[in-house]
Amino acid sequence: MTAPAIELKGISKAFGPVQANKDISISVQPGTIHGIIGENGAGKSTLMSILYGFYKADKGEIFIKGQKTAIPDSQAAIAAGIGMVFQHFKLVENFTVLENIILGAEDGALLRPSLAKARSELKHLAQEYELNIDPDAVIENLSVGHQQRVEILKALYRRAEILILDEPTGVLTPAEADQLFRILDRLREEGKTIILITHKLREIMEITNTVSVMRRGEMTATVKTSETSPEHLAELMVGRKVLLRVDKKPATPGDVVLEVEGLRVIDEKGVERVKGIDLTVRKGEILGIAGVAGNGQSELLEVLGGFADGTGTIRMNGVTLPLMGKGADGQSRRHAGIAHVPEDRQREGLIMEYTAWENVVFGYHLDPEYQSGILMDNAGIQAIAQEKMDRFDVRPPHPKLAAKNFSGGNQQKIVLAREIERNPDLLLIGQPTRGVDIGAIEFIHQQIIALRDQGKAILLVSVELDEILSLSDRIAVMFDGHIMGERVPDQTNEKELGLLMAGVTQEPAADAAKVVDQQFALQDEERGGA
Repeated sequence: MTAPAIELKGISKAFGPVQANKDISISVQPGTIHGIIGENGAGKSTLMSILYGFYKADKGEIFIKGQKTAIPDSQAAIAAGIGMVFQHFKLVENFTVLENIILGAEDGALLRPSLAKARSELKHLAQEYELNIDPDAVIENLSVGHQQRVEILKALYRRAEILILDEPTGVLTPAEADQLFRILDRLREEGKTIILITHKLREIMEITNTVSVMRRGEMTATVKTSETSPEHLAELMVGRKVLLRVDKKPATPGDVVLEVEGLRVIDEKGVERVKGIDLTVRKGEILGIAGVAGNGQSELLEVLGGFADGTGTIRMNGVTLPLMGKGADGQSRRHAGIAHVPEDRQREGLIMEYTAWENVVFGYHLDPEYQSGILMDNAGIQAIAQEKMDRFDVRPPHPKLAAKNFSGGNQQKIVLAREIERNPDLLLIGQPTRGVDIGAIEFIHQQIIALRDQGKAILLVSVELDEILSLSDRIAVMFDGHIMGERVPDQTNEKELGLLMAGVTQEPAADAAKVVDQQFALQDEERGGA
């Protein structure tokens, strides 16, 4: 019998009192795609970081192709034929593709021979695995999907036979994710072994041969993908039955809360990102904004939330709000009844070095309820934070723990607790479940629906089309700064929305995926030109 490509036996790893991995054993067959799923904090990334040499296991053994192998660092992992593509890419943004490929793998002190060799090898790899990319392109000018291709090419250039991908679609659009899956299929056909860490059940069912489930640092099950179901995997992940669809009653929209007329936004490079759009959001409804990332959705949220300037008209409950200068900041927007859950929770929603209790009042810290004389009432704020963390099931429920020490899903819950509990008239929410596990997704969706049912207006931006379709009462599609059209969820589908996202209002003969791929290429050109 062929030896497993990878075999881990009795792997354990603790960080202080936290047992991240507990006596884990797993076997991965060569030439397969093996999924590893689990909630945030289940220990998936820790286990793979041990395999890649980032961490050293407290105990246990690693076997590569049947041979016991010591992996004290990442160089040893690379030498053993292991490559890893991290969720947050490890690329130098002002270097070219070619320079990033050879970084750390130079043949000597002179770079010219290394670059020439890498250029030839890169051309061969790109053709063999359909990873076409301009070797002279600068990383910062590439789309996220193309940056991920560079990471895969880096691993293949180092002769990786085993490829680990950690949450590879966390920052990709659906079309980019589909393109990635085609690449992974090609790699599997060529005999590569792939480990896919994800919490997205659709991806597991679509691309893997086998799936292992982790929960609270332990391996709970390994099954053939063809012999399981999303519902069964979700139950194994969470330890209880999970509702995979959004359970909501029909909306009963009321008066208009938000009116946007002729809104235009020009970014710091002088590029017009939002081009005269009109939209309305009413009480008791969710307006979903769909679109490929980079088509103006982020800028729309930033202007409405007071993070950027614009021109045109916005009204909240009939009152016109300034779009630049005094009164156009986040604090003024909050006073107008607007709460904002930003797209990037770590850069815009939280101060990562601050504690959970400090982040729970971030932006609202000057409110009278948080003051004690001329000072902030820290003890009172901590008690309020504890209550919010309990209601929103933040784990661990420790207000004095720094935000950086929470998983992505629990960081998102902290932001949601802060914004939703302010009882806003309008909630702006961007990418509500990006990088969030299945149990937290269910909870976040329930909170959004509950706010809608309380009569609040919600503007939702998401690149997850299934999320847009299941949560929204109306859907507006953005392309190149314009609203291409509005649809009602039960009268449309992903294919129609995908075409609108590519700027196509009537279905052409070409396949929709090809149209969207062309849009990605245009975005890359635009970034380079800007």
